[in-house]
Amino acid sequence: MASPFEVLGVEPGADQREIEQAYRDRIKEAHPDHGGSPREFKRVREAYEDIKAGRARSVPDADEKVGAPGEPQSEADESDETTDGPEESATRVEYLNYDVLADHGWSLDDDDLFDKASAANLDHEDYGRFLAEPRESLLEAAENRGFAWPYACRGGACANCAVAIKEGELSMPVDHILPEEMLDRGIRLSCMARPATDRLQVVYNVKHLPDLDDLLLPPSPFEKAQADD
Repeated sequence: MASPFEVLGVEPGADQREIEQAYRDRIKEAHPDHGGSPREFKRVREAYEDIKAGRARSVPDADEKVGAPGEPQSEADESDETTDGPEESATRVEYLNYDVLADHGWSLDDDDLFDKASAANLDHEDYGRFLAEPRESLLEAAENRGFAWPYACRGGACANCAVAIKEGELSMPVDHILPEEMLDRGIRLSCMARPATDRLQVVYNVKHLPDLDDLLLPPSPFEKAQADD
């Protein structure tokens, strides 16, 4: 079993910037869409979470069986178990493609942005509504309804899937690449964020906002194929 630092390929004394850069590189390599495996992807994420939390336990190798009979469950495994609780309801998501704003002279800060989008007869891929089911991330909800929103790592290590909230709220784990100032501006990562309100208005495809440029990874294979068409 390797230590979390060995999994990320950094020294135990590495600073936060080195750790985050190593995580971004490793999570991209480990993602199934980029030639990795689900087990290796989980292993890299657990290593990063352990380092951030100050835990120095070893992380199982990618080909090592975990959760064998008689062994205690990890916190991550326990969180996956279903528990009784209040029934969750679907969220009504209204979405807008950031790429069309410049064409119409709109701004992300416009208070009536979605009113204008609703009246503009935009293509369905650029503006519309769908229902997100409980426990779906926003990206999963969009993809499950036939949309192809941008993404790269699906692990919180890049800003390729970033969206801007105009109304409502998205809940998101703490282990992600976004700086606090972007969170304050309503930016979230659709690959990790789940709708937390009954109604939600989001502008997707905001990855090219100036402050997000340094947090991008190469596009997913699907995005590359779309660009080549």
